[in-house]
Amino acid sequence: MLPGLWRSATALVLFLAVVSAAVAQESQPQEQPQPQVEIEVRPPETTEPVVEPDPFDLPLSYPSLTDQMFGGGPFGETTGVFRSQVSLFDTPAAASIVDRQEIAEKQAPDMFHALQNEVGVLMQRTAAGQASPFIRGLTGQQVLILVDGIRLNNSIFRFGPNQYFNTIDPGMVERIEVLRGQGSVLWGSDAIGGTINIVTRAPSVHDAIRFGDYAFTEVTQFTNTSDASSYTRWNVEGWVGSTGVFTGASFLNVRDLDTGWDFGRQPGTNYQQYAGDIKFQYLVNDNSLLTVSLQHLEQENVPRSDRFPGYPGDRNNSNTPAGARFFDPQQRDLAYIRFQSLYPNPWLDAFTFTASYNRQREVQTRGIPTTRFQETDVETVGLQMVGAKDLGGLGKIVTGVDWYHDDVDSAFGGTATGPIIPDDAYYERIGWFLSWEVWVTDRLAANAGVRYENIDLAATPNVGGTLIPISPSYHDWIGQIGLLYELTPEIHLVANLAEGFRAPNLDELTANNPNVLQQGQDLPSLGLEPEHSLLYEVGIKTNFPRLRTQTFVYWIDLDNNIVPISAGPNQFRRANQDSFIQGVEFDGEYLLYGGWSIYGNFWYTYGVNELTNAPLSRIPPTQGILGLRWRDRNLRGYFSIYTWLVRRQDRLDPVRDLSDERIPIGGTPGYGTLNIRWGRVFGDYDQHRVSISLENLTDKAYLVHGSGVYGTGITGRFGYTFRY
Repeated sequence: MLPGLWRSATALVLFLAVVSAAVAQESQPQEQPQPQVEIEVRPPETTEPVVEPDPFDLPLSYPSLTDQMFGGGPFGETTGVFRSQVSLFDTPAAASIVDRQEIAEKQAPDMFHALQNEVGVLMQRTAAGQASPFIRGLTGQQVLILVDGIRLNNSIFRFGPNQYFNTIDPGMVERIEVLRGQGSVLWGSDAIGGTINIVTRAPSVHDAIRFGDYAFTEVTQFTNTSDASSYTRWNVEGWVGSTGVFTGASFLNVRDLDTGWDFGRQPGTNYQQYAGDIKFQYLVNDNSLLTVSLQHLEQENVPRSDRFPGYPGDRNNSNTPAGARFFDPQQRDLAYIRFQSLYPNPWLDAFTFTASYNRQREVQTRGIPTTRFQETDVETVGLQMVGAKDLGGLGKIVTGVDWYHDDVDSAFGGTATGPIIPDDAYYERIGWFLSWEVWVTDRLAANAGVRYENIDLAATPNVGGTLIPISPSYHDWIGQIGLLYELTPEIHLVANLAEGFRAPNLDELTANNPNVLQQGQDLPSLGLEPEHSLLYEVGIKTNFPRLRTQTFVYWIDLDNNIVPISAGPNQFRRANQDSFIQGVEFDGEYLLYGGWSIYGNFWYTYGVNELTNAPLSRIPPTQGILGLRWRDRNLRGYFSIYTWLVRRQDRLDPVRDLSDERIPIGGTPGYGTLNIRWGRVFGDYDQHRVSISLENLTDKAYLVHGSGVYGTGITGRFGYTFRY
């Protein structure tokens, strides 16, 4: 490995090479203008017949990178993951969009399946009702999750994999915006590995403006053979006059999972879930929109699958009814009101104000029947104000402030000796950011930003039987710059230098948690310093009529990375230790004819703790997908066959991974699965949609690295949607 200084210098040289190429190209002598010559053009006496293009040459069902927009919609100027309306091709960053069509094709009953197989993202499950996205080898507190631009992350988010991403109902999701490796400048603390913005469905302002009043109802049913699960979702959408509404409700019932081959069904993988949401929108005038949204999801009796009796990976037969662990309930509530305005005054082109209330409540129990329970209830109040101004040749400025305040209520009973997080703790963050987008030349664009953030907290953790009040404060300035150079209209070179910042949260500083770490008790860790990251990234994007690709090479320096260390037999604390992560990502699709295409992705991640020279915990194995797909031009039908290939992961952290029963002895074996999807729309006005998926056709037994739930055996997913 190169020393840290040489790594930084090498990445900086790559970064500056893009700038040098741009300047060299722009400095070439320009051709002198030729004198104007008027030419009289006479129409020929006969003309050739106009040949219409083949409608299957460039099907609308395969949007180009330019057509895939962040912050889309007439009022989406500041609500996308980039705080700006920008296309995937024109942003100097590694990003992707999973739209509603793709979520429907996956027949996703939960967010685990909605984001699975996305480039650079590993979806991990400790329990069947849980999901934790790894982006560039990081997860949990180091990945920021947003719902409609509002933080889902709070101060009790646990280190490593956690369950909170699966407290979102995919039936209400319009699209998933994924930004890899950055996001702290625009959104604040936690976006070390990346940022995920879940954009929820809404009544269509665009259709209301164009077509006037409308209304429809939609009922969707998914059934999965491997776990006998049933997902039902009901939606109503409409617009009357100046008011629109989108509302829905769902119910999911999951039984024990059939893991295939000779493994049989895995116990402790059953649970049930119900959810409901409603979103009102009111057109104040042609340039202003008021939105009120309410969301609720609750999971009941979710076993922690790897701590349930009969777990296949139990090495010492230690999982007993007395040690069984459950989340009952796991609850998320979100309410927000948002005002958006275009051209509200001469100084702003767009303005957004959001006031939000978020609640995460969980009750962790232990034993069959329950012998101990610990409840944590976090209420978060948030305010955001964002404005944007186009300065013409000087570019566009986006600036804003955001404030969030967490209030924690804790309780415990039975044999528990105390709460997980101290009762009446609070955590408050406030930040200001400024982002500037500008075309430096006709071919070179720059995107620069800066943020200041301050975090205050107070709690009284129990440290070795002594209550110790703490009230630390953290603050920092961070910045980023991204460059995009148009080598040709179809090829963009990009480079990024981005800082990240993450302050320790209440879980790291104050938690006494026996339910999470596989090896024992998680103890409070006072005196932690904030994490800082520095991302070096270069890439190339191509957007030809038939070929669309993204290729990136990156390096992330993690200064004061917060990692677990041993604090005695079966006890762990956190410590700051410098680390780094590097990797390669590729994602692409080649359009054939008649609606067919070849698509796939590949990504590799490598992480090291620089103090111990040991691998970082749970770094995802090298993997990718390769498939052949057909889509009807108007999305009335689709078919795909693809394989998911994953390499063995035996580079393990000796502190966490070697003793983790979720990781087999010697490492997680590699695997490959073969999968087919088919769907078709029938009837007038697309009333009927039928979909079928066959997964893991070879019935391969497999385990996603670090998961407590084994992969499914051969599986049939069946879906039907009725719209009227």
